[in-house]
Amino acid sequence: MNGGPLIVQSDKTLLLEVDHEQADACRRAIAPFAELERAPEHIHTYRVTPLGLWNARAAGHDAEQVVDALVEHARYPVPHALLVDIAETMARYGRLSLNKHPTHGLVLVTSDRPVLEEVLRSKKIQPLVGQRIDPDTVVVHPSERGQIKQVLLKLGWPAEDLAGYVDGEAHRIELDEGSGAEGGGWSLRPYQQQAVEGFWHGGSGVVVLPCGAGKTLVGAGAMAKAQATTLILVTNTVSARQWKSELVRRTSLTEDEIGEYSGTKKEIRPVTIATYQVITTKRKGVYPHLELFDSRDWGLIVYDEVHLLPAPVFKFTADLQARRRLGLTATLVREDGRESDVFSLIGPKRFDAPWKEIENQGYIAPADCVEVRVSLTDSERLAYATAEQEEKYRFCATTDSKRKVTEALVRRHAGEQTLVIGQYIDQLDELGEHLDAPVIKGDTSNAQREKLFDAFRTGELTCLVVSKVANFSVDLPEATVAIQVSGTFGSRQEEAQRLGRVLRPKADGHEARFYSVVARDTIDQDFAAHRQRFLAEQGYAYRIVDSVDLLSESPQQQSGTARNPDTDEV
Repeated sequence: MNGGPLIVQSDKTLLLEVDHEQADACRRAIAPFAELERAPEHIHTYRVTPLGLWNARAAGHDAEQVVDALVEHARYPVPHALLVDIAETMARYGRLSLNKHPTHGLVLVTSDRPVLEEVLRSKKIQPLVGQRIDPDTVVVHPSERGQIKQVLLKLGWPAEDLAGYVDGEAHRIELDEGSGAEGGGWSLRPYQQQAVEGFWHGGSGVVVLPCGAGKTLVGAGAMAKAQATTLILVTNTVSARQWKSELVRRTSLTEDEIGEYSGTKKEIRPVTIATYQVITTKRKGVYPHLELFDSRDWGLIVYDEVHLLPAPVFKFTADLQARRRLGLTATLVREDGRESDVFSLIGPKRFDAPWKEIENQGYIAPADCVEVRVSLTDSERLAYATAEQEEKYRFCATTDSKRKVTEALVRRHAGEQTLVIGQYIDQLDELGEHLDAPVIKGDTSNAQREKLFDAFRTGELTCLVVSKVANFSVDLPEATVAIQVSGTFGSRQEEAQRLGRVLRPKADGHEARFYSVVARDTIDQDFAAHRQRFLAEQGYAYRIVDSVDLLSESPQQQSGTARNPDTDEV
């Protein structure tokens, strides 16, 4: 017994005592292979999963490092069976590998013949392979490179893809460091450089970085490494234009070398930025824009916000395994549980920087996260109690009581750059009217959106009401306050995006504030608890306060409370 912060249990759960002096060091040590499941006040629960262990293995960690991390931080002896299981699970990765054969093309090779015999008996594998060249090698149809990786992962034998990549059509792309951008010199931050190197060394895979930490620059760094034509897939047109503007500022690329492929434009250039929406548009049962993937000999494909990748794009990606693929995201959590498809089709996690670590380095702003609990009036409670099940969330998320508290919070932060974020358009329209603030929603034209975002950036506007269209890739560096009034049920990925809206570093070192206004004793409170798992995963404390108490505090008192959390910290 060494008194460490970690209790390791034979059911593969890890219990971390948050208040222990070694808790931060332990969290860093287990982060590459353990997945956070629950994070209440004092004990955080992690789980060791095969996917987590294979991600760690692909990133260069071996079983010895994983075992050492557990043994070093464990309070009690680590169950021997668990250590054996970790070693054996990690040893499964790479016993099968995809390679290029000089005469037969793509082949599946094994270092452990019985494993190959086992998988070849699978009815799902048989249609994907051809002749047996020798006892350890079987031909794989080149078009099935992605599919066979998916199937092997599900069978518990993840293949290491060593078959290499086509270089694609060469195109000169240099980082324009030391000039122009931000009115002076710049260079990739150390963690951005590590992310680029981690990706390039692995060939394909995912980089996980907080919102505001410069994922676009990691993409630019990867493009400069590839020196090839690049297809960038993004969530929406606003994001496409931000990518274009950033690439023009930060690289040797000119406006004419970058094309936009969206609902309004269909430009194919050496660097082409396309929206997921246009790629997945279906007409008469077919995807008419799929030719984009074959329109050039792409050397690199970048998937922005990879945790939102639509299902059809996975299917297209299965056919693109000879191209280098870079996934960028703030969180690998997918609400549809398709993390294994990200691993097999885009590649394993190559780099992951904890949010708090980047905050400590001064690259993103510190954040005070507060859940404001609102008591419904008697008449609202009665209406909620008698509402149909499918209407309950909408009702409690949009009550008059929540609106009044939200308006009071906006008044409290008058003069600060404030975003009010929600899900329901009628609620947002009403808030916009009461706050005398513009509303940005799905039917707001791109020109109008950009005009309003520009006014917000310059300080001409201090309050914007935004729907979920602003969850993604909206660069609002001066936002210091975000007030969430309703969301997509219990979505952790949405929480990541919304918190990210206020985490860009502030010129004056100002702390960011992230409020969630939640109706007490309703399903709204249940969903909030699920979303807040994301905050805890990233090491953020959040406070739960009563709306009456919060609004009676002065802003100075509130700020003091944030830096000196009491017992209601979570």
